Amino acid sequence: MKFSTQELTEGIRSGNKRLIAKAITLVESKKTEHRHQAEELLKLLMPFTGNSIRIGITGVPGAGKSTFIENFGRLVISHGKKVAVLAIDPSSAINKGSILGDKTRMEELSKEENAFIRPSPSSGFLGGVANTTFETMMICEAAGYDYILIETVGVGQSEVLVADITDVFLFLKIIGGGDELQGIKRGIMEMVDVVFINKVDQDNLQKAKNTRLELKRALDFIPPKEKDWRVPVLLGSALNNEGLDDVFEKINDFITLKKKTGRFAQVRVQQAEKRFEYWVQEYILAMMKKDGSAEEAYIQHKKNASAMVSNPSTEAKLFVEQFLNKD
Repeated sequence: MKFSTQELTEGIRSGNKRLIAKAITLVESKKTEHRHQAEELLKLLMPFTGNSIRIGITGVPGAGKSTFIENFGRLVISHGKKVAVLAIDPSSAINKGSILGDKTRMEELSKEENAFIRPSPSSGFLGGVANTTFETMMICEAAGYDYILIETVGVGQSEVLVADITDVFLFLKIIGGGDELQGIKRGIMEMVDVVFINKVDQDNLQKAKNTRLELKRALDFIPPKEKDWRVPVLLGSALNNEGLDDVFEKINDFITLKKKTGRFAQVRVQQAEKRFEYWVQEYILAMMKKDGSAEEAYIQHKKNASAMVSNPSTEAKLFVEQFLNKD
């Protein structure tokens, strides 16, 4: 059944999970008619957005992200808040669908009335986010969700894209063998706001404390992302609900600081500008591909690039110049 833009708007505002899901599917669609309706919908929802705390959560596979999100989400709900989880799954290279199915891994949280979980395929988009994650957040905010948790695939590449659409960037770490700092990219450490060492128990407590000390020392050599904020390195076990209260407290302390300094609103403006730039590129490329007169030139320049007749970036520049300067 197709819903009108007004029906979707009213359904989202009233917290109807079925219509929230329908709206997100609409926003994710690449069909032209769906894109038009999605734009109308987002325009109507804009006055009701911007009131959530957006949290990006990353970590290597096995760090316990899903368990952390499930129990952290339930903790947030216990404080009288509503939680939306956008679990970005890696996509199949064949059918572009999600592989992991995070909703099935957060069974208890999915039963909560004040929780909404949406697994979305990354569809090949870099950084472990879907290309419409920002717009999906807008829908969840308009539906009244206070905290929006974005779980990335933890690929370790282009995580900056996650940091660019969230207010807090949380890094989950686990105790492993050898050098505890090995494999942690400096780029990720420059972006994190809170670190949580997960899966800590009595058997590895001392090792966890040593890792915390090493991480704190490493963070001391990195210029602070936010003035007057020293990135906390916390210990705990998401499975046993240990240390999650500390994470919740530090996240709220960080948001309070950002709002006090004016950085919260400033960063939100920068994020919106980056989304504008992203969509400008997307729409220009889409227009080029639909333009019949440009198709032949596009194919030729693409062949030149693939055959390395000249640098691919040069061929792209020549094609764009030819497209923009045509009569």
